[in-house]
Amino acid sequence: MQHTALTAGQPFPQITVKTVDGGQLDLGCPKTGLDWQLVVVYRGAHCPLCTRYLNQLNERLVEFNRLGVDVVAVSADSQEKAQGQLADIAPAYPVGFGLTIKQMQQLGLYISEPRSSQEADAPFAEPGLFVVNEQGAVQIIDIANAPFTRPDLDALLMGLGFIKNPANNYPIRGTFVS
Repeated sequence: MQHTALTAGQPFPQITVKTVDGGQLDLGCPKTGLDWQLVVVYRGAHCPLCTRYLNQLNERLVEFNRLGVDVVAVSADSQEKAQGQLADIAPAYPVGFGLTIKQMQQLGLYISEPRSSQEADAPFAEPGLFVVNEQGAVQIIDIANAPFTRPDLDALLMGLGFIKNPANNYPIRGTFVS
């Protein structure tokens, strides 16, 4: 498969997944009362680094919401695996499951084959983070091909506070085309 990245400034793809609590989640569409959305793609239940990151996200949820940023997370896991992983986290944000390979490709994510059946039972997405602005455009992208690099959430909060302050008139970065 050729890796094609989602580019900064383009519309976030229309992707809908089921949530672990039985609902449905439209990625890139913030819930009422918030104008931006942070979409965190995590590897799945087999990844202890993902569990730690989801916990950190939960701890900072109020700060993201205070900035007008809705927070969601999603993986390719089954509902059962996702619920098992989230039992200890008890996230206060929606968590989707069942991300398909086609959806992973739409997002430009790196996709890995499981190393064994103990790791996962199907290909899964490596970490990705997207901030979608009020126009539905990709404001910030961070895509990794391994579980060891993820954006620092405190730095992200600081940056979003700066970007969303109208006095700073901060544009979407990384859009230069020659």
